[in-house]
Amino acid sequence: MPITRTTRHVVASVAVAAGTAVALGAASRPAAAAAHTPKVTPPPSVHTQVAYDPEQSFTSKWTRADAMQIKAQSDPSVSPGQSSLPSGQTMPEIPKDFPTMVDQNGKQVWVWDTWPLTDAQGNQYDYNGWNVIFSLTADSNAGYSFDDRHVHAKIGYWYRKANDKNARWTYGGLLFPKTGWPGTAQWSGSTRIEDGNNINVFYTALDFTDRNAPIATITNTKAHIHAGKDGVWFTGFDTFTPLLQPDGVLYQNVKQNPYYNFRDPFTFTDPAHPGKTYMVFEGNTASRREDYKCTQGDLGNSGEDSSSVTASGANFQLANVGLAEADNSDLTKWHFLPPILSANCVNDQTERPQFVIKKDHGQYKYYLFTISHASTYAAGLRGPDGVYGFVGNGIRSDFQPLNSGGLALGNPTDLNLAPLDPQQNGRAYQAYSHYVMPGGLVESFIDNVDGRRGGTLAPTVKLNIDGTSTSVDRSVGDNGLFGYGYIPSNMHRQGPWE
Repeated sequence: MPITRTTRHVVASVAVAAGTAVALGAASRPAAAAAHTPKVTPPPSVHTQVAYDPEQSFTSKWTRADAMQIKAQSDPSVSPGQSSLPSGQTMPEIPKDFPTMVDQNGKQVWVWDTWPLTDAQGNQYDYNGWNVIFSLTADSNAGYSFDDRHVHAKIGYWYRKANDKNARWTYGGLLFPKTGWPGTAQWSGSTRIEDGNNINVFYTALDFTDRNAPIATITNTKAHIHAGKDGVWFTGFDTFTPLLQPDGVLYQNVKQNPYYNFRDPFTFTDPAHPGKTYMVFEGNTASRREDYKCTQGDLGNSGEDSSSVTASGANFQLANVGLAEADNSDLTKWHFLPPILSANCVNDQTERPQFVIKKDHGQYKYYLFTISHASTYAAGLRGPDGVYGFVGNGIRSDFQPLNSGGLALGNPTDLNLAPLDPQQNGRAYQAYSHYVMPGGLVESFIDNVDGRRGGTLAPTVKLNIDGTSTSVDRSVGDNGLFGYGYIPSNMHRQGPWE
């Protein structure tokens, strides 16, 4: 049968009101038995933040003991359907009367995963006075449902006058030519501006020819950006170079699990290793589906028994954050390195990983951010849809989860109720696919606001990031909400005016 797993809100193939999305990932799982969770929450695992050489095999663990802190910090006494999360880690509520993004003819374009034009250090560029962003898009009038848009996804681009918070985004159309690109769909990645007007696009090419065994390939293509008084356009995209497919040794592949995760390349340079370029991406721990045995290391000091946790079905959740290194300056050849973070028996998805590298008291701190779902947690654990973060002293570190459990920014959620509970908070799935920008700004897309489906950019919020903690800055914008799709640049590139 076709893939029924969703990147959002599905447990055992049952979609909740927030919506089903066809995607790679660990879905369609057998109904899991309830894992034994201690009545008294143990402390989180000890993490030193110490850095290791990127070539080493050390993989930091987001343990069950860590993840238990999220529920422990949740308020057990709220009325059903309210948010039980700490206010500092809760995204402000999005109004239900949100606007949508439209094409030149005024028809809505479904938008979800979105990223800006950046350099190798994560700075965001405007070009000739235009902000430019890239999104997964789908045709809202094509006849398929919002929840089936993933198999039809293509990368589109948008532009608007630089840092004009009142300007609406103009749809430039699909980024790639109509033909000549590999696969049947295009999924998330990152877009770098290089010398002059050269751009380098890294994305995930998906082939859904066999819906029971989709093939994901991290892919590269290059082009040129142009801009004049009327807008932005691109030339090039003549060559599409396959870079990486999961090897089944470090990263789970389709033969081991048809619901594997492998996507979302984010490339960057590391000040500690000049001359090298790295990539983080979403992966799963290599293991044949159902064969993995949860270890004490995965549990930490959770007070659980590893055999019982395995028997609960938690061994289906095998998320990791992968690492690769470029072998040439053209960034067309790469090799895998061991994962930098695993969430075995904790969660199944660590989507859109990215680094924000900050200098703190003369030392670089490496903030690893990723996004995940309420529905992809392992049995016995709870957490909201949102942003999760970890900090260490290098790109391979013994990462310490932010705010003890890892939650940096979650949708308003009642963790006392199951994700599928009909009384669940109406904004538990209001936004997803968050991306952390310079200065702590966080953009995302609207999924479901109290029953109204989105597919459009959400209001931007600001995270204050301080050491091992984060908090939402509600003193800015409208009680913490900036404008819809507020994605400013902090760098400028001037090219020929065309």
